[in-house]
Amino acid sequence: MKRHFRILVGATVGLTLTPAPLPALSRDAQPLAAPVILAQAQSSEEEELLRRKKRKGAERDEQRTPHAERPAQRERAKRPAAREREAIKRRAAEPEPAITEERQKRRKEREAARQRNAEPEPAITEERVKRRKEREAAMRRPENAARLFDSAKEKPVRRKPGGAEPDQPARARAERLPESDAAAQARASRDPVQIGSVISEEGRRIERPRRERPEVPQGAELVREVNNRFIFRTDNTYFIERPREERFIIDAREVYYEELPRSRQREVVVRPDGTRIVTIRNRWGDVVRRVKILPDDREIVLVYVEDDYYDEVLEWRDPGLDLPPLDLDIPVRDYILDAEWVEDPEDYYTFLDQPPVELVERTYSLDEVRRSARIRDKVRRIDLDIINFEFGSAQIPESEIGKLEGVAEAMQRLLKENPGETFLIEGHTDAVGAEVANLALSDQRAEAVATALTNVFDIAPENMETQGYGEQYLKVETQEPERENRRVAIRRITPLVAPVASSE
Repeated sequence: MKRHFRILVGATVGLTLTPAPLPALSRDAQPLAAPVILAQAQSSEEEELLRRKKRKGAERDEQRTPHAERPAQRERAKRPAAREREAIKRRAAEPEPAITEERQKRRKEREAARQRNAEPEPAITEERVKRRKEREAAMRRPENAARLFDSAKEKPVRRKPGGAEPDQPARARAERLPESDAAAQARASRDPVQIGSVISEEGRRIERPRRERPEVPQGAELVREVNNRFIFRTDNTYFIERPREERFIIDAREVYYEELPRSRQREVVVRPDGTRIVTIRNRWGDVVRRVKILPDDREIVLVYVEDDYYDEVLEWRDPGLDLPPLDLDIPVRDYILDAEWVEDPEDYYTFLDQPPVELVERTYSLDEVRRSARIRDKVRRIDLDIINFEFGSAQIPESEIGKLEGVAEAMQRLLKENPGETFLIEGHTDAVGAEVANLALSDQRAEAVATALTNVFDIAPENMETQGYGEQYLKVETQEPERENRRVAIRRITPLVAPVASSE
């Protein structure tokens, strides 16, 4: 009996399946799958319809395959962008390698300052209002205030008999302040300075030279000796000299001296950690080179003056005499910082970090800077009028030491950024008493402040130079006792005494 089965393919196609007769199976034979015979369609219309459906099915299969692959393609296309975004996230999370701890600290400090500025100001107390008014009044210079620049306070220079009077130069007005130390030295650094090693020159070891009475150059007169300090008179003014290596050799592991050609001497101070401070002096004892040699033999130039120039100097002559008077059109508070009115210790660092107020013609020796008010006027100063010395005393009371902390921290930050910085500590007195005695007293006070900065705040002694000026540069024009005239001042003189390129 024949059975007919109809299977619907798609919707309308019908196929007839006819089972074949099964052969007899032996006991060992494996059963075979029954063959399925596809019967032809009953009509040509159904056959044509089947072919069309097959084509359409094939087309759908071909269309489905690209669609199935597209998500993977999109995923692969996204991978580079995803990797880049992930890398950016990692870089943002990790600290930038080029940023040192010091720079990170300064960034945080600036961010904190911005936040403080953004916060509403706390209630202003009567005391703060009073202090602000006092500060504004102080910034308005009193009627008896002395001239701004020390060079304008000096006595007229005494000319040699028969000598020609120099032409009076025009006043030097700084139309634009230098933006950096390098910009201030642009005139002096047109020709690159080639600085050789300070220890390359052969020397002959000698005993410690006697400095009880230094050789007096031409144009100077030795007037008096006070506490191992020698007072000279030159160009109608008094000047004080003294042995300057005493602060350097404290706690030194070794100190030795060598004689060099052209009547020069080399002093080498070896610190316990192996650091060497090498100083070269000319025949007059003036410092013409000073270098700090670290234990890894890296040399840091502190003072440099060209030998060709200084070997020709046979007399004390103020290099500022060749320059016109300085005339700066800037507020006084931008040139002189009174420590009494400093409320934020950050002000010390910001002020000391500023470049000179005019161009620097060349690098000067330490002694030229100490002797020339006109050269010192090129850099700004901080008046430490917060330190109160007892009358006639150079000792700093213990209660006053803490007042140096703000300026000491600023010096430490600057030295961390550039170990070749040099600061001049100036001592001043009022006009009460003898001029010569005041000169010696002011020099002792400057030395006392430098010693305190070293002993208490670890400022290296070779980074500080001291000098007393007595009553020559009064801040207030009076012959009476005046606290503002009894002061110590600090200047950063690095761009005056060392090529900027040597510290970069």
